[in-house]
Amino acid sequence: MCGIVAAVTQRNIINFLLHSIQRLEYRGYDSSGLALIDQNNKFVRVRSIGKVNQLIKKTKNKKLFGKIGLAHTRWATHGKVSEENAHPHVSSHISIVHNGVIENSFKIKSFLKEQGYIFYSDTDTEVIVHLLHWEQKKTGKSLLEIMNHSLTQLKGNYSMVVMDSNNSSKLIAVCSGSPLIIGLGIGENFIASDQIALLSVTKNFIYLKEGDIAIVQSEKIKIFNKNRSIAQRKIITSDVQYEYIKKGKYKYYMEKEIYEQPKSIRNTLKNRLKNNETIYFSELGIKEKNIFSHLEHIHMVACGTSYHAAMVAKHWFESLANIPCDVEVASEFSSRKLAVRKKSFFVTLSQSGETADTLTALRISKKLGYLGNLTICNMKGSSLVQESDNYLLTKAGVEIGVASTKSFTTQLTVLLMLVAKIVSIKKKENNIEKKIVKILTILPRRIEEILKKNKQIQDIAKKLHNKKHMLFLGRSDQYPIAMEGALKLKEIAYIHAEAYLSGELKHGPLALIDKDIPIIITAPKNSLLEKTKKTIQEICARGGLIYVFSNEEINLETNITSLKVPYVEEIIAPIFYTIPLQLLAYYIALIKGTNIDQPRNLAKSVTVE
Repeated sequence: MCGIVAAVTQRNIINFLLHSIQRLEYRGYDSSGLALIDQNNKFVRVRSIGKVNQLIKKTKNKKLFGKIGLAHTRWATHGKVSEENAHPHVSSHISIVHNGVIENSFKIKSFLKEQGYIFYSDTDTEVIVHLLHWEQKKTGKSLLEIMNHSLTQLKGNYSMVVMDSNNSSKLIAVCSGSPLIIGLGIGENFIASDQIALLSVTKNFIYLKEGDIAIVQSEKIKIFNKNRSIAQRKIITSDVQYEYIKKGKYKYYMEKEIYEQPKSIRNTLKNRLKNNETIYFSELGIKEKNIFSHLEHIHMVACGTSYHAAMVAKHWFESLANIPCDVEVASEFSSRKLAVRKKSFFVTLSQSGETADTLTALRISKKLGYLGNLTICNMKGSSLVQESDNYLLTKAGVEIGVASTKSFTTQLTVLLMLVAKIVSIKKKENNIEKKIVKILTILPRRIEEILKKNKQIQDIAKKLHNKKHMLFLGRSDQYPIAMEGALKLKEIAYIHAEAYLSGELKHGPLALIDKDIPIIITAPKNSLLEKTKKTIQEICARGGLIYVFSNEEINLETNITSLKVPYVEEIIAPIFYTIPLQLLAYYIALIKGTNIDQPRNLAKSVTVE
């Protein structure tokens, strides 16, 4: 969601700030702004609604100069989209940028109004900056001291960077439930909510932990933990290549990331398949037998696309490992009373590792008596990875497009390996593990084959782009894939789409069938194909318009368009059949001319509940 960038250097940082927040555009935002301390120790602030390009235009002729400053991209929570609500916010000599939500901001705002403070915005961020100013005016203490006291009054998940024009040599960063990292330079240091913003200036990062406060100067950094003791944090060197995050020959990042999936899955499998027989997770090492040998139940929690991956994994855990598995949306898990099953193991999934609902669910789970927990995530330094007992990385590479593609298929790849490893440990035989290793080895080639069907899928998109509603159908482990296909269409093409279990069609949704609502069906050749054919016949009998993706020719009626896809083994069919649905959504959105990489109202990393 919102993006933070800040720097304290020996050079003019205006261009750095502008270009860095441009790299955070993929996160989702509606306005942007920056503030510098100039040569006269005065704030210079520029804000704009719309894209960062609008902010760049406003700064172009101002000849701005500053060696310390902060910048922000805002995704509206408190207050409408307006220049007044854009960050940074200022109270006298204090300026702030902030991600997250302050839940008790209205109460604090009422108090501050009584003290004479005037509010120019509707944001909870302006509440923080006035509170800091009030505390300092009242006590005369340093900014760090009043920060410690003020934080005890704030409720919610947030991160912030604060700048004081009375002390232009330092920034203060706070991490409390929303991610923040420090980038290390030579004679300069940086702060951001995402490493992508800083890859052009450094590869070395410190990931702040929950409750940390950092004083960041050009030559030194001091970090205090939640107990306000000085803390040493590990320096992590990023292996993300700056050039790798460019679009290259592709028009949109989403298109690039769809076509990167064979490479991403190869990266996921790299160094994890031993002798083409066994699976090895270096992140777990020798612990894996102890972790998995005693579990009798899996409880998986995730949001959005990651939730769909978990639903597929439920089928794998139960059909291959004979282990009961429950799957739940993180926001629901966090808002109800739970009955934890005996010897249950808790698993979270997240692309970013910063999803607020999933983080909250993990924290709650630690108090409920699970055997242990594990997260499957794409970002090694993320909050979810740091707070989980165990983790497995998907190694998908940086994903810029808001609509998840390669993160989904690499999550599924890791989940299938996890199922195979647990079967091997619990049953003390590795026939299933060997089979899955063999199938996963050829999975990237299978995906390369389906990507070659892009022209046929484009032709289908031309027939569907003007439709207002669509239904997606799937059976068994194809139902979550139908849900994912419908989600992609909603996200980037703004078309209302719903997914149903094929067998449920006759229990209500059949009433919707007519010649104007296309039905998208994935139908791999398996034991359920004949049942799927019966569903197709029911739709045809009512004049429905059907589009089928199958490795068997299905042309039962004239109102069926069947795209025959290459053969794929049944176990990996969920991963394989999601590819044509990704392409379909992409090409429909392309024809409609929507903002594919940054869909309206959406953010890549949902860091507020």
